[in-house]
Amino acid sequence: MAADDLLYTGAPTFLRLPACADVAASAADVLILGVPFDLATTGRAGTRSGPLGIRNASAHLVWEAPRWPWDFNALEALKVEDAGDVDVPTGDPAGFTRNLEELAGGIVSAGKTLISLGGDHYVSLPLLRAHSRTHGPVALIHFDAHTDTAAEGGEYNHGTMFQRANKEGLLEPDRSIQVGIRTNYRRQGHPFDVMDAAWVNEHSAADCVARIRERVGDAPIYLTFDIDCLDPAYAPGTGTPVAGGLSSDRALQILRGLVGLNIVGLDVVEVAPAYDHAELTSLAAATLVLEYLYVLAAGRRGAG
Repeated sequence: MAADDLLYTGAPTFLRLPACADVAASAADVLILGVPFDLATTGRAGTRSGPLGIRNASAHLVWEAPRWPWDFNALEALKVEDAGDVDVPTGDPAGFTRNLEELAGGIVSAGKTLISLGGDHYVSLPLLRAHSRTHGPVALIHFDAHTDTAAEGGEYNHGTMFQRANKEGLLEPDRSIQVGIRTNYRRQGHPFDVMDAAWVNEHSAADCVARIRERVGDAPIYLTFDIDCLDPAYAPGTGTPVAGGLSSDRALQILRGLVGLNIVGLDVVEVAPAYDHAELTSLAAATLVLEYLYVLAAGRRGAG
């Protein structure tokens, strides 16, 4: 897209990237998938509108290439397409789960990197199932205000997915870490390392990156970013905001430090545009996704 193209017209895709008409035939390295589902929320609903909000806000980022502080253009180093949204049958969370597992599994098994835009955080469970079919159990890097490891709750619940994923053998718990936690959880027997928000905010980004790298090692990694990891000052548009979180700058610095890790998939979830102000939350989410594209591209450049 030319720098002077109008960014407020046409159907929105992430960063106004080409739309992928046929996932099976796509030559893309990376596919963006919208997951507009919020039937597993326990707080304020509205994350079904997250993918559209993130795509719309991403238009603000198109003009800057390369993105600061990088010295190359990730969108020239990677072929990225927007695959639209997974089918979400009305009132049918089981059908949605099957659809997402099948679609995501096909994308991952074809050797493509999948970036998913939620949606509530439950969507990480079918996405983890899809990724584990190709990569086996993965290390989890999980940015969030909540651990989402509650044992109580129904089958479709955005606060229980990682307890379930661990029980299903989808994760390597000894190589998984949660970042930004600032709500209570059962510490005894908790399977993951926790960098709570107070620790993150009191230490440098380099300290945070070093601790993450030491934990995950060379394992295949699934990275999930619940936007409520950010303080509500930076991300008010979410269903369960919690004061005392990370700044968007701190989160981006940490993400930037993950270049070279074997991150096989990413989701950004829990954006609820109805509670947003001036697209702050949607823009933060879009920026995190763009930053990940640079992290991925930089890792591949280094490997080459």
